[in-house]
Amino acid sequence: MQVAKKHIHEYGETFPLGSTIVPGGVNFSLFCKNGTAVELLLFDNVEAIEPNKTIKLDPKKNRTDQYWHVYVPGLTSGQLYAYRIDGPHEPANGHRYDATSILLDPYANVVAVPEKYNRRANADERKLGTPAMKSAVADLSVYDWENDKPIERSFAETVIYEMHTAGFTLNPNSTIEAAKRGTYGGVIEKIPYLKELGVTAVELLPVFQFDAQDSPEGMINYWGYSPVSFFAPHQAYSSSKDHMQVLNDFRDMVKALHKVGIEVILDVVFNHTAEGSHDGPSFCYRGIDNSVYYILENDKQYYSNFSGTGNTLNANQPIVRRMIIDSLRFWVSEMHVDGFRFDLASILSRDEKGSAIENPPVLWDIDSDPELAGTKLIAEAWDAAGLYQVGSFAGDRWKEWNGVFRDDLRKFMRGDENTLSQLVTRLIGSPDIYSYRNRDPEQSVNFVTCHDGFTLNDLVSYNQKHNEANGENNQDGCNDNCSYNFGIEGPTNDPAIETIRNRQVKNFLALTLLSVGTPMILMGDEVRRTQNGNNNAYCQNNELSWFDWSLVDKHAGLLRFTKNLIVIRLERDMSKPEYSMTLNQLLGKAVISWHGIKLNAADWLPNSHSVAFTVESLSGNLTMHFMLNAHKEALEFELPEPPPGVQWKRWVDTALASPDDISHRKEAKSVAGKEYKVEAFGFALLFWEK
Repeated sequence: MQVAKKHIHEYGETFPLGSTIVPGGVNFSLFCKNGTAVELLLFDNVEAIEPNKTIKLDPKKNRTDQYWHVYVPGLTSGQLYAYRIDGPHEPANGHRYDATSILLDPYANVVAVPEKYNRRANADERKLGTPAMKSAVADLSVYDWENDKPIERSFAETVIYEMHTAGFTLNPNSTIEAAKRGTYGGVIEKIPYLKELGVTAVELLPVFQFDAQDSPEGMINYWGYSPVSFFAPHQAYSSSKDHMQVLNDFRDMVKALHKVGIEVILDVVFNHTAEGSHDGPSFCYRGIDNSVYYILENDKQYYSNFSGTGNTLNANQPIVRRMIIDSLRFWVSEMHVDGFRFDLASILSRDEKGSAIENPPVLWDIDSDPELAGTKLIAEAWDAAGLYQVGSFAGDRWKEWNGVFRDDLRKFMRGDENTLSQLVTRLIGSPDIYSYRNRDPEQSVNFVTCHDGFTLNDLVSYNQKHNEANGENNQDGCNDNCSYNFGIEGPTNDPAIETIRNRQVKNFLALTLLSVGTPMILMGDEVRRTQNGNNNAYCQNNELSWFDWSLVDKHAGLLRFTKNLIVIRLERDMSKPEYSMTLNQLLGKAVISWHGIKLNAADWLPNSHSVAFTVESLSGNLTMHFMLNAHKEALEFELPEPPPGVQWKRWVDTALASPDDISHRKEAKSVAGKEYKVEAFGFALLFWEK
């Protein structure tokens, strides 16, 4: 937390950056190396086009090295402000100063967005009569956290639920009052659902203030991967018209989730900003110091585009690097979040010219920062320009989204040839990727679906993407989804197809939650949420993307199945601290026997679509037998002989209807005979215990 000085120079102080309440007023400090003139603008209200007061900073008195600073007496929390900066407008040299642009403070904790904000107006806001976004002074010290602290749960005990803060409750059938739908407060209302589901962490799609207008004409940026600020929670997710209330609303949500033991992980976007390409708007970084904040091409009027969104943040530049660290510290210390998932994190491995470097300073800064100790760090270890670092991401603490897990499970379960050995490797923690670095078994964040791509329902219902609603002639989104519709494209009333689709959904959930690694499931997959085949719903802020609460009753059996899978997951030995070990140690200690339909005769041939294996728990008290059949017909699997007087019991069988498809351990039914039938596209788990 930034601590204000008791005494402050009449011309202001360089530290802390941003706006800080001090005795008698507010101190403002802004980094701006190449600008020649800076004005601090004070506004009466968020809709104002012109400031009610303009303070011109004297470069001899209000500038120290690269920092402009000023002390303004009489100001308090809630004061709206912005900057105007003049300097060279020389795009060929990387400078894009425009003295008419109204610029946000990069360090502001509140961004107030006018109702008449117009992204496309940009520098002509005043001429067109449209107001700009504004920063606001905030006092962070007055909130009552009620002794709340980050949870610091181990990854071994973690089940992640990726969800959209607004989309979770925007649907009218959420039964939440209209004013709270799509808000931080709405999430609080639905905490009982999350608690009952059993997940231990929510991973929220971006909640940094983003530009919802950063989208094709007529569309809206729903996902939020378009940051305006790295220090301010998204204003539209507050249920209050008061722009200051957003801070308390966000903190109320975190505190309420913590009270029931659920951690909060933020999906953070430090790879680009909403200012876009060379013809985009200037609302902050571009107008403050374009050549510092962004990676530029050799022709410096253009931006390097490793993000696929028009620009790339210059993350390893010292000033930008400090901003990223300061942002993370803010969210941990002041907002109590438990961790971060870094979007396109490999961009943070690029230097100031865009080249990949072996030991990126910003990643090691994050990894080793004492204020961030104990927080969860998860990398999407690739970028949009082909840098792929799954298994080789820098740092000691980082876990990684494992896209290989996703692809290999999808391919095997739809019956692709030559996929069995890859599947088995994914189930045991992807040692081909991670064992050489001697990492934890939870190094791999295992998922089959996420916000980007098909939902789990659509993965088993569509062979092709259907993104026509996005207005890009179905050209956007991934073309290779490794999906399988079982004979009919989209919804069907055919009971046979519906039965096998439901079974396949259960297969994917079971394999994700029972594999070695950290499991992550997508919002709504537990009740077969659909996007009607749209695999790139970034611009669909409507019922296509929202959680459909009617599905909770419609697919109550699947929901029950998922809840019980999570219970199985969290009861395993590896969730207990006394069994903490590396992936290599785990695999060296594990007692695993591999089978086919015949015992000790696994079929590793290219056309094999089935496997069985027997695993003894680390404590030695539990023996489990897994059987997986991706053939189009049922198979009879031989069972190992249990000890005298002991019978196998059925824990999971995805081919059975609810409630027989999964049992509580103490209620599991015995299985007679020396063989067990696993239906087509089926998965079964048996066990016996001492």
